[in-house]
Amino acid sequence: MIQGALLIALAALLWATTGIVAKFLFTGTELQAITLGFLRLAVALPFFWLLMRREQARLERANPGAKVPGSSLRSLTRQTLIPLAALGLFQAFYQGSYLLAVDLTGAGIATLIALCLPPVLVAILAAPLLGEKPSLLTVLSLFAAIAGTGMLVLSDMDTTGTLRLAGILVALLAACVYTGFTLTSRYSSAGTPVFTTAFICFFTAALILLPVVALSGGFEGLETLSIGHWLMVVYVGVVPTCIGYVCFFSGMKTTPATLSSIIVTLEPLFVALLAWVFLEEILGPIGIAGALILTAAVVVASRYGRKPAAGQEAGAE
Repeated sequence: MIQGALLIALAALLWATTGIVAKFLFTGTELQAITLGFLRLAVALPFFWLLMRREQARLERANPGAKVPGSSLRSLTRQTLIPLAALGLFQAFYQGSYLLAVDLTGAGIATLIALCLPPVLVAILAAPLLGEKPSLLTVLSLFAAIAGTGMLVLSDMDTTGTLRLAGILVALLAACVYTGFTLTSRYSSAGTPVFTTAFICFFTAALILLPVVALSGGFEGLETLSIGHWLMVVYVGVVPTCIGYVCFFSGMKTTPATLSSIIVTLEPLFVALLAWVFLEEILGPIGIAGALILTAAVVVASRYGRKPAAGQEAGAE
């Protein structure tokens, strides 16, 4: 179990580097956030296709002659594909909104808001939408999460001297999109294999973002990116997206779901630490307290709220 927990912690660390590398790209180039979101998916897709084919081959070997759902794309029904396409829609919006929030504010505060609020919101919204009654601790964790977010905003004002309202609002939008993604994944978790789900989700998201980037002029100026900048783009698509995903599900095989959901909450704290070291982003005493309160709220929501299927939990990373 220790090895599994370490793999999940490694996945959280790799995911945390996304915002840091993205911030370097945004400050050093004219690359738009939505363009980076599309490029990230485009780079990751071939790897997820290979992982999907490997997964399908394993299912075919384990069930020779049987029609197993997910053993091929043709075996998926329309009822299965529609929710997966909906996940892709949420994925597209999340990629654009999260990376834009990083661009407009900082990697630390954007990630804390975008990733810490959703588990708490899911625990609350699951009651009216999915019939999952939240406990008193879950309700209290919602108020704690709101308080922690408010403290992060106040800290950002103190350290930057301005209210970066646009970036904070976009981070809140990303949190709402991630919440929708998680709720949809709970509703549609019908046993579709992990990497088949990931490939269809990312492929749909890339198809949605492609015309948006093209029409908004997001591809203009890509030729001005240096080799170093392109390596950063490839890094974002391969390391945190693909390798992080594989580490997470490898760790999930031997780690209880509750423990894994709590370990994943290390990601925003990793981002805040990396942003302090590499980007000199300082939260300040109020921000640190807010981050701890927000993280504690997530731990409570993860521990006492009903968790989504393992195959869907990290899909938006």
